[in-house]
Amino acid sequence: MALRRPTASLRTLPEFLILGAQRSGTTSLYRYLAAHPAVAPPVRKEIQYFTLHFGRGTRWYRSHFPVAARQAVSFEATPYYLFHPVAAERAAATVPNAKLVALLRDPVSRAFSHWQHNASRGLETLGFDAALDAEPERLALDAERLADPGYRSDAHRLWSYAARGRYAEQLERWLAVYPRQQLLVVRSDDLYGRPAETHARVLDFLELPPHTLDSYPRYTRRVSAAEMTDATRRRLTAYFRPHNERLAALLGEQFTWEAA
Repeated sequence: MALRRPTASLRTLPEFLILGAQRSGTTSLYRYLAAHPAVAPPVRKEIQYFTLHFGRGTRWYRSHFPVAARQAVSFEATPYYLFHPVAAERAAATVPNAKLVALLRDPVSRAFSHWQHNASRGLETLGFDAALDAEPERLALDAERLADPGYRSDAHRLWSYAARGRYAEQLERWLAVYPRQQLLVVRSDDLYGRPAETHARVLDFLELPPHTLDSYPRYTRRVSAAEMTDATRRRLTAYFRPHNERLAALLGEQFTWEAA
């Protein structure tokens, strides 16, 4: 990255962002889009500029992208952007014309997959129910400090199992600073169940030429084999019901989720 810094002013900024949600298919969509002949991907998928590294400045951010070219656009995919409380306003100040893609998964399944991911990596020592019980206190400690560009909260980033599934309040932050026509919301169910059709829909939104892949593998990291209990699923389904209703009202469409 140090070698790329002197040419930062010649480098493009992203023309679109995949915002999240975490554990909702962002890696798969990133891979599909990075394979497009008119797309030049960054040096890595998750740059985390508007969340963890905003204090480093735009030259650091630009260093991750290719030199500007007429025939190619670039992008990045950082799932924490959707959830971070000030990522939207930071992005709007830096890339106000960027198009935004949000992948949303059944919040019950997303929360459990998030916990499985953490448990598999040794980042969570509590069981799923205990982690849900502990979440409000874990997250409350850092909520007011995240606006500081030099501050990062591992608790907010790692242990936000239920909070990340309150999609409406997260999208409202982005829609407060970006016009609705710059945001595309995609169900993870559609990406995995109808990948070619969904890929084509995303390309159309991004105004990229049609491009079909030979295959659409599902890119995901191995997680714990533990299973969620029926009681916990009922608990979370009830918890998310008003948040799903708020999401439907915000987007003007009914969101239903396939069990996973």
